[in-house]
Amino acid sequence: MLFRRTPTHDVVTIGDAVLDTFLQLEDASLQCQLKREECLLCMKFGEKLPLKSITRIPGAGNASNVAIGASRLGWKSAIVSILGQDAIGHEIVHRWKEERVNTRYVEHDEKHLTNAHTVLDFQDERTILVYHQPRAYHLPALKSTSWVYYTSLGKGHETLEKALLSWLEAHPETRLAFNPGTYQLQRGLKKLLPVLEHCSVLFVNKQEAQRLLNTEELDERLLLAGLRRQGPQTVVITDGAQGAWCLDGTERLFCKAFPGKAIERTGAGDSFAMGFIHGLQETGSLSEALRHGGAVSSQVILKVGPHAGLPSRAALQKILHTQSKLQPKKI
Repeated sequence: MLFRRTPTHDVVTIGDAVLDTFLQLEDASLQCQLKREECLLCMKFGEKLPLKSITRIPGAGNASNVAIGASRLGWKSAIVSILGQDAIGHEIVHRWKEERVNTRYVEHDEKHLTNAHTVLDFQDERTILVYHQPRAYHLPALKSTSWVYYTSLGKGHETLEKALLSWLEAHPETRLAFNPGTYQLQRGLKKLLPVLEHCSVLFVNKQEAQRLLNTEELDERLLLAGLRRQGPQTVVITDGAQGAWCLDGTERLFCKAFPGKAIERTGAGDSFAMGFIHGLQETGSLSEALRHGGAVSSQVILKVGPHAGLPSRAALQKILHTQSKLQPKKI
């Protein structure tokens, strides 16, 4: 359904925001099995370990990354989030305003601090130490929007989620994109079914797909089909440097990752999702949505942190033109 008048926002993102502190490790090693995703990051216990660098990123977190990425592409974005009434919280709001992200739905918690994560950066991958402050989540009165992007929240988010589903029922013109975070995944597939049934697009990585379906299945085609049976109109599965797969009612496609040497991968999935829904909204093509997602994420992994590499609309179009031969294929 199309809006009869221009919506207030192109996308409203919902999720926790954080200060990310990146620690680039120097003295560490990997112990790996055949599968890279099963590698263990090893450091000497009880030692003082040297770092190559320390980088602070205010306004990280899935919802914030998508809101900033949308704004860079020229969309009107807003974020629903709760911050502490502290210096970091106000620093994050300042960052959003610099990035032209609307902060009308941002609240400050007088009792608890702003979330802060530590990111261990080693050999182009990252391990994130995550802690969510306790929050009393609720949904503010949203204005009209083309998309809602619902993602990672801490414990006790179910009240907000129930209100969001009611709001979506009353606003069928709004499309829902869902990228479940740690606490949402912990609830399991059955409890997430009401959200999945409202989904226009579900975004997960391969390990998250396996977890939701409680399977060790490796075939992406079967994972796509298994998730789509749960209700989403479109399912997207990303797998880092391997590329991305998607399935809707008529097409099943795979797109290779866009070329580029990865420096650090934090925010790659968020930027892919933002590029995907931007491409889907702008072109109506599943194939172009995959290309937009791949193009945006290919720039993010070239820099440390989730924001530095986010492209403008003009830069995105240039990448798509340069890589015009990189096209999704049917699988």
